[in-house]
Parts: sequence; C-alpha cells; structure tokens
Amino acid sequence: MDRNLALELVRVTEAAALASSRWVGKGDKIAADDAATEAMRRVLGSMEINGTVVIGEGEMDEAPMLYIGEQLGTGAGPEVDIAVDPLEGTNICAKGMNGSIATLALAPRGGFLHAPDMYMEKLIVGPLGKGAIDINETPAVNLRRVAEAKNRRVEELTVVILDRPRHERTITEIRKAGARIHLISDGDVAPAIAAAVEESGVDLLLGIGGAPEGVLAAAALKCLGGDMQGRLVFMSKEERNRAQSMGIEDFDRVYDIDDMAKGDVFFAATGITNGDFLRGVRYFPGGACTHSIVMRSKTRTVRFIEARHHFEHKPRL
Repeated sequence: MDRNLALELVRVTEAAALASSRWVGKGDKIAADDAATEAMRRVLGSMEINGTVVIGEGEMDEAPMLYIGEQLGTGAGPEVDIAVDPLEGTNICAKGMNGSIATLALAPRGGFLHAPDMYMEKLIVGPLGKGAIDINETPAVNLRRVAEAKNRRVEELTVVILDRPRHERTITEIRKAGARIHLISDGDVAPAIAAAVEESGVDLLLGIGGAPEGVLAAAALKCLGGDMQGRLVFMSKEERNRAQSMGIEDFDRVYDIDDMAKGDVFFAATGITNGDFLRGVRYFPGGACTHSIVMRSKTRTVRFIEARHHFEHKPRL
C-alpha cells in the first residue's frame, strides 16, 4: 500500500462532494446521490489500483455503478477492497442540513467485513475510551466506564444517537444516567468520526444504524485509534439468509474494530454540508473550496486538507 494513495483518495471524495453540493437544499436526494456516485466512480476508475467494491451502493442489479463486486482502477496497482458512501446523509443534503459527507476507505484485499445491507447495533468511542466499552452492557454502565476513562463526569458526556422510534428506550436510559444527548436525523458515519476527535464535543455514538456505514466508521476509527463494537440486527428471515450467503454464520457475534477493518487502512472524507469536524463546500466566483480529512491506520497520520478548485481548469467539475 503506497502512502501516496492517501492524497489520491482525497481527489475522489472531493469530486463526489463538489458534484453533490449543487443539489444541497433542493429536495432531490436521488439526484444528489447520483451526482456523487458518478463523480466518485469516474475518479476511482482512473486510480492505479486493482480494486473491488465490498461496501457500495448495493448489488449489481440495484446499482449501475459502485455496486458490490465491481472492479475499479487501472488494475496496475495494489489489490485492495473499497468501501464507499458517495453521499452519506442523502436526506441531510437534500434538506440543506448539517452533516453530509462524501466518504471512502481502502484496505488490503480481505481487509473489510463484507457487511450486508441491513442494520447494525453500534457502540463507538474515541482513543481515551478504548477498552472501556461493552455492547452487552447497558448504556448507563458504558457511560460510567467511558466517563472514568476520560476523567469526566457522566453529566459532561455527549452521546450521539439517531432520532428513531427504535431508540426511545435507549434515549430514556441515557437521560436517566445523566448524559447529554445530540439527536441526529440521518448519517452516522460523520458523528462516529467526531467521537474520536476530542475537540468535536462528541464522546460516544450508540444505537442501531446501517451495517455498511458501520464498516466505514470502523475504518476511520482504526486510523484515529478509537474503539468500536457492532452486532448485526436482523429484521427478517430473508436478511438472515442473505447474511449467510455472504459468509456470516454466527448471527449473534459481536464484531470489534479489527473484525470490521484490518490491515493498512486508508480513510478519506470531504464535507458537503457543514458538520462537527468538516466544513461544507463553499463557492467563490469561478470555483469552490472543499474541506477534507484523510487518514492512514499504519502511521496514524491525520491530515485536514482545504482545497480551492477553479472550474475553468477543471471542466468536469
């Protein structure tokens, strides 16, 4: 894995963010997602990698590009698994709300959990909370353990959780324990990363969200030194059969961060709308600015990159 891949990945997420940013607040989440997907696919196809999409836009019959199993790159570079979410937070983007990002991760072949497109229960903390979490314990116990690890009071912790009816009981338990809550409408990858960035003000993310997004979050947290546990949540017999067809035999297994992302992992994300740690795309006459993060687990190097794009010299944008 060449370290230069890091900056190449930023080019990919920048292209997706710029393409979808033109649809911010216009109420058309499908058009925004299509624009991000097409742009990401175009730039990925030019990279010197021999890549296979393992987390993507769906099966081949569901997605015209970036589908699971699609081969990407020139074929001349390293063999890698690719996990993508060209527009994480489609509803957020369509409504012009905060927190949508374009995101991408790479790992050596076999490095990512082939998570089916279903739900996953997640528990996520940053480096200071590493080793303190247990998904089998109650929210109150996990809050107390994380507070001790961070030398804080439970009342000083902020927990991010998706605002869904399925979380009503969990939200009640968190409030009873005394922690603060930040409810989000969509998109839990960006808040998962924020939980590992100390100055973001986010201490934990928990609750049930998408399993593919869980793998992307694991890739980022591995680069940041954070910790994560996940467990698949099955809503039907069909989901169990699909998971089994993808090689998953233990339906109750708790996956740790190394189960979901292993080896030399790269992660990149670019803000589409403003969020906790990334600014959204901002236009100026003849161009736009992007704000991105790119990381590598091997070196734990984290780079924030602000770029100015001049459309006259980048007609594809």
